[in-house]
Amino acid sequence: MTILSHSSLRKKADVLKKIRQFFDDQSVLEVQTASLLNTPVTDVYIDSISVQINLDIQLKTQYLHTSPELEMKKLIAQGSGDIYQICQVYRDNEQGSQNFNEFTMLEYYRLDFDSHQLMDDIVSLIKMLGIKGEVHKLSYAQAFEQFAQIDILNTSFDELKIIAKSHQLSADFDWIEDLQIFLFTALCEPKLEQLPICFIYDYPAEQSALAKVEDRVAHRFELYLFGVEVANGYDELLEAQSYERIFMRENDRRQRLNKSFAPIDMDFLKQLEDSLPQCSGVAIGIDRLIPQIAK
Repeated sequence: MTILSHSSLRKKADVLKKIRQFFDDQSVLEVQTASLLNTPVTDVYIDSISVQINLDIQLKTQYLHTSPELEMKKLIAQGSGDIYQICQVYRDNEQGSQNFNEFTMLEYYRLDFDSHQLMDDIVSLIKMLGIKGEVHKLSYAQAFEQFAQIDILNTSFDELKIIAKSHQLSADFDWIEDLQIFLFTALCEPKLEQLPICFIYDYPAEQSALAKVEDRVAHRFELYLFGVEVANGYDELLEAQSYERIFMRENDRRQRLNKSFAPIDMDFLKQLEDSLPQCSGVAIGIDRLIPQIAK
């Protein structure tokens, strides 16, 4: 994690103060959840950092949280209502100019919101923070059609491989979702640099993560500020069975990639026996957000 200058420290402190005021004005409760967990993340795209504790008592392996998501959903299941958290999160095997092993995350959940209501709420937040510019909303399919002339929802895996090769791009992928992500990064993301605020929403079902799926579309979104992805949000899954199915699927993929098996958080599934209330949630990278405020 980079050591910030005095001016950068003050700017970050001011941003965090404004974020807290924004949620306080809406009676959204600030919470803190555990950073050390008994189980790692199952997401195939994210790796947990393991730590050894109690070396002189009874050696145990725990995992630094990659996000507070599941722990916050436990609170929602217990009746917390709308909640938010600002915390440090930790991820292994990160690389690239925008990716770090430790960074500051804002995660929050609004009950009775769908993904579009949450997008509107995020706009209110970032405008309050001083981010200016026209707001654009494009579905994942619209972005591919507009920027790459690809009908992404109706193009097969083999056809996408041919398209990738036609752009002199790699087609060496085992799953269609990985190729979709690669093509979006190569062909669409550069075009987003001209848009000050842009939401990409309704992803292919293959990229559903923990979002609801309806008619082959996952109700999730990502927020880009001048082409930098700063937020990832979902219209959240509600039932324990849905989460368990996805955790098992991700573990199957992890093993096929020779990644370690990630034990499932059974306490989380137990907490969701009566399901979550309707809610949408988002994770916002504070360290990516702050540089955009000055633009």
